[in-house]
Amino acid sequence: MLEWIRMAPTAGASFAASLVECVEALTVVLAVGTIRGWRWALAGSGAAVLTLVLLVGILGPSIALIPLTIAQLVVGTLLLLFGLRWVRKAILRYVRVIPPHDEEAVYLKQTSSLTSLSHSSFHAWDGVAFASSFKIVMLEGMEVVFIVIAIGAGGPLIAPAAVGAIAAFALVLALGAWLHRPLARVPENSLKFLVGVMLTAFGTFWVGEGIHLHWTGADWSLLALIALYLLVALCLVAICRSVRAPAEPHANMATAVQPKGALAALLAELASLFVDDGSLAALTLVWLVVAWVVSKYAPVPTMAVQILLVVGLCALLGQSVHRAARR
Repeated sequence: MLEWIRMAPTAGASFAASLVECVEALTVVLAVGTIRGWRWALAGSGAAVLTLVLLVGILGPSIALIPLTIAQLVVGTLLLLFGLRWVRKAILRYVRVIPPHDEEAVYLKQTSSLTSLSHSSFHAWDGVAFASSFKIVMLEGMEVVFIVIAIGAGGPLIAPAAVGAIAAFALVLALGAWLHRPLARVPENSLKFLVGVMLTAFGTFWVGEGIHLHWTGADWSLLALIALYLLVALCLVAICRSVRAPAEPHANMATAVQPKGALAALLAELASLFVDDGSLAALTLVWLVVAWVVSKYAPVPTMAVQILLVVGLCALLGQSVHRAARR
């Protein structure tokens, strides 16, 4: 019983994060299928899923060859950046600095753009439908794969993380097949807020393990980290609401100018998964190095380094969202 309780945060975080990604992928696939036809929309989705399975099958075993400490440190750092990005954007959405994510609006935008393109017959090859479905499922699927591996960190928690992701995929697939419409009633913005908090907690936990902090309470400390980050995030929402500058009509922090060139666009897409505020990402990396140096060379208790790490990360997040709210 205690083992299931210990694994619940892992499965829950993986389920919630995967649910968000699957809902976003479903919205685009539904738009493609509705406008261009289901044959090539489903073919593109299936090809993306098959590609992801092959990638996991090929790359998965190689992860076990990496020393656990290094895997925890690298994956934990990436997961921490990923989680902080989600929390930051969720806070700014709650205070209306950036617009909330709207699946209905995304669906209408996708259908409008697809309708304007030339339409092939059912029997002809429809590259637009295939490519659109393949791209969105591949992109969101890569995030799901990363989340599962990062939360499990290649250890015994990989199984509950995988179960959570599979459950989310099955649920979204079943609802999409039944409703044939975007899952707009899924509280996606609230989910992203909670998931961002949980991913940040997992990232902090794995980074701490990677620099040999050995958290007090072992895996149970995850619950304390989640509760602490949630409290801090809620406080930041209240603070940012009190200092938020009036929004300008053209201001949209979620929109960025895409660089020209396929390779540059791909690299920018990958970087955007982990970096939303460049200064926050850079200072986070610096702070992790500081925590590692202190834990390795300074004669201070381990718990003091744990507190230093967490308090510093909360301060960096607070500074980032406060600056954005006042902009």
